[in-house]
Amino acid sequence: MNKREEDLWQGLDPGARNALTARDYGTASFAQELALRGVDAGELAAADKNQREIKEAWIPGVEIFPRKIHPQRHRGCFGEFVRRDEGILARIGLWPKQWSAARMFANTAKGFHVHPPSVPEGSAAADWLRRLFVDEPENYSLRRYNDEQWDVMFFLEGRVEMILCDIRTGLRRRVMRFFVDGDNHRGNHNVGVVIPPGVAHAIRAEGAEDVIMVYGTSTIFHPEFEGRIASEIESAELPESWQKFLDQSGK
Repeated sequence: MNKREEDLWQGLDPGARNALTARDYGTASFAQELALRGVDAGELAAADKNQREIKEAWIPGVEIFPRKIHPQRHRGCFGEFVRRDEGILARIGLWPKQWSAARMFANTAKGFHVHPPSVPEGSAAADWLRRLFVDEPENYSLRRYNDEQWDVMFFLEGRVEMILCDIRTGLRRRVMRFFVDGDNHRGNHNVGVVIPPGVAHAIRAEGAEDVIMVYGTSTIFHPEFEGRIASEIESAELPESWQKFLDQSGK
């Protein structure tokens, strides 16, 4: 701590002064913000993925697209999810076979989970995935939507932090961290999110609201497609005294 800082904090006792640290408000690069601190979903939906810095930071196959939420005075609001023959899903040739809904209570999280990529017989996984997402990223006809689970997510209520981590073999590990608003918070951060298999994803409810989400999957639900990584946050332990009582009551 320099002389100026010492003068600034002279009203604190020495122990407290020695423990002080300053928050870093410096501006980081786009890639650093996206991977470490997180950015608003609206910024990603409006981003030019051909721009070099954004392309380097973006997880291949992930799509984040804007949604328009219309207010209906005295009644609520209205917002479309997606149209089969228009927009991003039409472009990439993905139409979900199953739609589901989920509710997350405030202050809870869904731990990282991942769906396995489907690799054609006789192909090396790393070579196949590089072909799909590096060599021929716009050749959507190669994608095996019928054999692997792709997710398309929408948020109706609440606010969430999403964290995506690319763990596909042969591809560079990238992290995308961003914040999405539900339809009840109309604005630029109402988006849809497409997540490829092999990209681990986690969701945290932001603030004091429950979160309601709707998501489509390219396949019907298969339990074997659900891989868990660092998902202990979903296992709420009973208080120690409660567990002790239950253990004893069975004797």
